[in-house]
Amino acid sequence: MDLVFVIIVEMLYAVASLVLISAGLAIVFGMMKIINLAHGEFMMLGGYVTITAVSLGANVFVAMLIIAPLVVGLIGLVVERLVIRHLYGRLVDTMLATWGLSLFFIGLATTIFGNTTTGISTPISGFTVGDYQVNGYNFFIILIAIVLLGLMYAVLKGTRLGLIARGAMQLPEMAAALGYSPERIYMATFFCGSALSGLAGAILAPLVGLVPTSGGAYIAKAFITVIAGGPSLITGLMASSGLFGLINQIFTFAVSPVMGEVALLVAAVVLLRLLPQGVTGRFFRGRM
Repeated sequence: MDLVFVIIVEMLYAVASLVLISAGLAIVFGMMKIINLAHGEFMMLGGYVTITAVSLGANVFVAMLIIAPLVVGLIGLVVERLVIRHLYGRLVDTMLATWGLSLFFIGLATTIFGNTTTGISTPISGFTVGDYQVNGYNFFIILIAIVLLGLMYAVLKGTRLGLIARGAMQLPEMAAALGYSPERIYMATFFCGSALSGLAGAILAPLVGLVPTSGGAYIAKAFITVIAGGPSLITGLMASSGLFGLINQIFTFAVSPVMGEVALLVAAVVLLRLLPQGVTGRFFRGRM
């Protein structure tokens, strides 16, 4: 029973991690159709903001949950105003621009923080279950993922702002005719997506050694999860994160962590071959 409990916790943690990693990209790519190749670097910036804030005396939870999302969101706002807003509807140009941004952020982080590994300790200690050690911080990540999904659903489904944002993404001309500025809506949406990326990077920072190129470890998983989820934003994010998280942990426990990552990628290729429109392109149609 102890082993079963540990396995369940690790599976939930893997699913929650994919939700956090992919949530910001789901907003930017899923709603705005912006292929943001700098998504991993926004996460990396969130990690560095957290480490810097903690070193300056800020509470670690305040740094992770408030300071990092706000700072990275503001960086995303500047990026949208200076670069992205000129490229809406031009997918290839957006890919090239965000790829250039990712290189810029890597270079900037290297200049400021150096190319050495840094990090912070986990603020929640582990505990023993029988013969096994469980990381208590995993429960915090699971909780944050659940709250995040709930807030995303509540805002997009249950508020006027969410309705306006979804409508402007589908028919910007109609939104403009009704008196809403699509440009401001795009700006706010990119800010939110960037803030969620910063939040993910901040929360995962205590678990990994951070270097300026850390974003590369997240970008593939994020795109795989969002694309495999399909057109439904939240339902697709939950479905693909659940599927890939379970597959990853099953192979991790059965073979090794490396095979867990390989199995995740193979599962994504097979899924997209069988369901080119993603999970919610075939199932759960009409869901948020």
